Amino acid sequence: MSGPVIEFAAGPTAAPWRRVTLGPRGVVVEHRGDGSTVVRHPDALGAYPRSATERLVHWARVAPQRVFLAQRTPQGPWRTITYGQAYEHVRALAQGLLDRGLTPARPLAVLSGNSIEHALIGLAAMHVGIPYSPVSVPFSLLSKDHAKLRHVLSLLTPGLIFVQDLAAFEKALAAALPAGTELACAEHGHSVRAAASFDRLVATVPTADVDVAAAAVAGDTLAKVLFTSGSSAMPKGVLNSHRMLCANQAMAAQAWPFLQEMPPVLLDWLPWNHTFGGNLVFGLNLHHGGTLHIDDGRALPGEFELTLHNLREIAPTVYFGVPKVYEMLLPHLEQDEALRRQFYSRLNMLFYAAASLPQAVWDGLRRQSIATTGQRVFTCSTMGSTETAPLAITANWDADQPNILGLPVPGCELKLVPNGRKIELRVRGPNVTSGYLKEPDKTAAAFDEEGWYCIGDAMRWADLQDPRQGLVFNGRITEDYKLSTGTWVNAGPLRAMVSGHLWPLVHDVLPTGHSRDEVGILAFPEFEACRRLAGLAPTATPREIVRDPTVQAAFQQRLDMIAGEGSSSVNTVMRMMLMDEPLADVETTDKGTLSFNVVLDRRAADIAELHSEDSGPRVLIARRGPA
Repeated sequence: MSGPVIEFAAGPTAAPWRRVTLGPRGVVVEHRGDGSTVVRHPDALGAYPRSATERLVHWARVAPQRVFLAQRTPQGPWRTITYGQAYEHVRALAQGLLDRGLTPARPLAVLSGNSIEHALIGLAAMHVGIPYSPVSVPFSLLSKDHAKLRHVLSLLTPGLIFVQDLAAFEKALAAALPAGTELACAEHGHSVRAAASFDRLVATVPTADVDVAAAAVAGDTLAKVLFTSGSSAMPKGVLNSHRMLCANQAMAAQAWPFLQEMPPVLLDWLPWNHTFGGNLVFGLNLHHGGTLHIDDGRALPGEFELTLHNLREIAPTVYFGVPKVYEMLLPHLEQDEALRRQFYSRLNMLFYAAASLPQAVWDGLRRQSIATTGQRVFTCSTMGSTETAPLAITANWDADQPNILGLPVPGCELKLVPNGRKIELRVRGPNVTSGYLKEPDKTAAAFDEEGWYCIGDAMRWADLQDPRQGLVFNGRITEDYKLSTGTWVNAGPLRAMVSGHLWPLVHDVLPTGHSRDEVGILAFPEFEACRRLAGLAPTATPREIVRDPTVQAAFQQRLDMIAGEGSSSVNTVMRMMLMDEPLADVETTDKGTLSFNVVLDRRAADIAELHSEDSGPRVLIARRGPA
């Protein structure tokens, strides 16, 4: 190791840290003759398991009675399964999958949200070398034409499809089920469709075939196929090998050694078809022998109440979330002392990813932590993608400000390549995919001539003189756009800046202005926060809220401030539309973040009005700009 493990302790002027053991902070920077820069951690990656279920076998042996997964029943209590029970079920289910002739060419597909049954059958498939693909639920339940679902299943050619609730997926199956494909389900409901019972599958008696197949699993064995969101094209199936999953958990363990000191307790809703939920969070729980409580809430109005209900019972040791989760959680922590004390009672790390965290939210979370415990809780972000399993970069130190992504984790290398006005990020390591399912052209396009994966994100150094301060996200290479003047707008940082100024009155924002004269913003209000600000009745409609003079004045004040801070046309927002139609489900990703291309397509008329000379009462015009 290059240096000692660091323990956060009290600073001379700040509140003390809740003690948490973190891995060494270090970076090696190599400047190359072609203008690129290679960045790596000075420590080598340690040993890691051969297969993604090796740790399940371990914990079933050393802690068989420890709860592995918990999920609420419709009646309210938590149902649980221990590591010992889980391993028994996995072996039985694995035999059932082998009996049905599932292979890498005929894998397992899962149409389900997060559930205990989903976890067990997915682990069973991976245990015996059968790839498993959890398919995004919106492809089935929100789509009107089910084109993405048909595309995904045509690529997979599954030998078996597991559906949690058969009746709920009836329309999707009618539209997209490949002929002759067998179904299995946990709940049949009112469906008349034939399907094998999960209970019958789990009653299968395992034979030596299970052990033989499990022993044959190697690092290169395909474990999962995770599909991209398909926001700009049809989803791509990202190949996730056992090596990718296992190496990535070893990387996380070296960055956050405190996870090895006490089994984590987690409450999480991130969907398992997404790499952060299914690989990082689920895998971290399994790797360290923790207990994962499956959260049925989401970061959406009307659903977040379920998360709050769960947080009043479950005190996590690590809490994972997208920034929107923390934006919605903070007001409740400020108002509810019992919730605040429960939440911070044993919390070792707050983790956020997928978007920028507003400074006001960062400060607010820290204030609540100090007020409740007298200590600051370690808060960090990370960077990665479905193709990197996902962890590639993290800040395993006190950055003391939001949105410092950090430095590469041990075993993962970065290449920073000049690309026009930006610095493009590329990644290499055992956690990186070999490519996309049955799409060799897209695979070839995703890697450069040296084999580095081109992730599509831009980075910048937090401090050009001190690489140890880490990297900062600088938008997507392809998301920037030009105004009619030919000047480029850096959409990612602009969006983060505007969101910070408008919090907590907005749910999200989207920059506009492609080929137009000036930058605009579609602002999706946090209607409840705006309603309270205006003192309106709980029955007030979104249209009434948006057009209330108090609400408009609050947004106008903030827009004037944003415009006044702009230094040029590319970061000066002069127009803002307050959206009175809430975001539709199809306009958000599984993580709760905006699906930019979908929003741009669905809101084309709104964007035209925003930039029109004859804009309506929803459009605010900045009253001052840069000097």
